[in-house]
Amino acid sequence: MSDRYANQVIVLTGASAGIGRALALELAGERPRLVLAARDAGRLEEVAAACRERGAEALVVPTDVTDEAACRDLVARTVEAFGAIDALVLNAGVSMWARFEEITDLSIFERLMRVNYHACVWLTAAALPHLRRSRGQFVVVASLAGLAGVPTHTAYAASKHALIGFFDSLRAELAGSGVAVTIVAPDFVLSEIHRRALGPDGRALGKSPLEEGRIMTAERCARAIHRAMARRQRLAILSLRGRVGRWVRLVAPELIDWIARRAIARGR
Repeated sequence: MSDRYANQVIVLTGASAGIGRALALELAGERPRLVLAARDAGRLEEVAAACRERGAEALVVPTDVTDEAACRDLVARTVEAFGAIDALVLNAGVSMWARFEEITDLSIFERLMRVNYHACVWLTAAALPHLRRSRGQFVVVASLAGLAGVPTHTAYAASKHALIGFFDSLRAELAGSGVAVTIVAPDFVLSEIHRRALGPDGRALGKSPLEEGRIMTAERCARAIHRAMARRQRLAILSLRGRVGRWVRLVAPELIDWIARRAIARGR
């Protein structure tokens, strides 16, 4: 796996912090050509500098993925700079933390769908012709919440269910094309996404509701994503309870609901 991505062009959204930053640094040792996208140009430049120190080329493209034109521009700038795209890693996302009946700002649902789902569709539409030519891959950072419902995450789970449904369908359409689709479903990960999660009033919480010392680090998550990418794995569920729960849900769905409620209540 040490040179799987040498000289390959990898576009990574949400690259300025959390899982995206950790994954950029994880991949950099293979000397790829990284295109780092997020809104914060300053933080992206810091990540790019660290990636270059590890042997990668790195292009910074400040991008607001909620803007369809910006998504098209990200792909166009990548191809202009490097002539191809070998992997599109869709990592940018936003979360929430509120019981549905407590939500006072229902625009949360539109906002999460725009970031977590629509942006991925727009980027996919722009990148697909290039990935067909390179026989490349989509890497989709979804969530366990895209496989089962999670209390206090109604809008988030809905957006991640939509994301997984879209890419499962696209994978079937691309059969025989050489283009791979890898969906990654992490459990709770130590990341800024939890502090930025939207509360019932549509504002960021400002602090994480999780026991951060008891959940997966972004670096460990990045290593697992890297392995799944290199294997062109269909679905990578990154926690034991997620892998077990996927099958238990078929015979005891109430138990999975209880486990989800308990995880939210305990914050881990």
